[in-house]
Amino acid sequence: MPHAVLFDLDGTLVDRDAAVRALVEDQCKTFARELLHVPATAYVEQFLALDAHGHADKTAVYERLTEIFGLRREMAAVLETDFWANYSAHARLFPDTLPVLHGLHARGFKLGLVTNGGVTAQEPVVARLGLATVVDVILVSEREGVRKPQPEIFARALGALGALPAEAWFVGDHPTVDIEAAAVAGLTAVWRRNSCWPAPTGSYHAIDTLNELLALVDR
Repeated sequence: MPHAVLFDLDGTLVDRDAAVRALVEDQCKTFARELLHVPATAYVEQFLALDAHGHADKTAVYERLTEIFGLRREMAAVLETDFWANYSAHARLFPDTLPVLHGLHARGFKLGLVTNGGVTAQEPVVARLGLATVVDVILVSEREGVRKPQPEIFARALGALGALPAEAWFVGDHPTVDIEAAAVAGLTAVWRRNSCWPAPTGSYHAIDTLNELLALVDR
């Protein structure tokens, strides 16, 4: 049984795909004049394809969108600014996120959050969704100057919790950046299955919902 459990944020605790879809659908309304000739469905689906579930550079995504749909080049920066200004307002936790985090705390586990991304993008999400009051330590890669899959960011989180890698689990959805990286860092990896990517290599537990995590730690 672990002493500490670390979590990825987007796609693991936060339903990022739903949030981004809603945000981009809103862009079609907000910028209806500029996107008048662009079918809303095509715009949304093309963005999601280019975005690669958050692992693609947003500047590149919007620059490519302007090329595909023949928008004015300056619209790329306008749309990207709108994305970051509104992402936190659209972010939603998976329904079982808070019950599971509270359940783990009740069992005596120390909890941490390790997320790649910018401070101005991730911290408003963490604060608005109440995660800062539930987890014991939060590491955002931009502030740390190191990011997953580098082992150092896992080590820093465990150091802040006073836990050893052998005593800790990491839960994430990306097979390489989260699961394989956590295993390399010496943690037990728990993959929240994501059909968008192939399964990780190596040894790991697999879950479809966070609720299944409680059953794993109770074994």
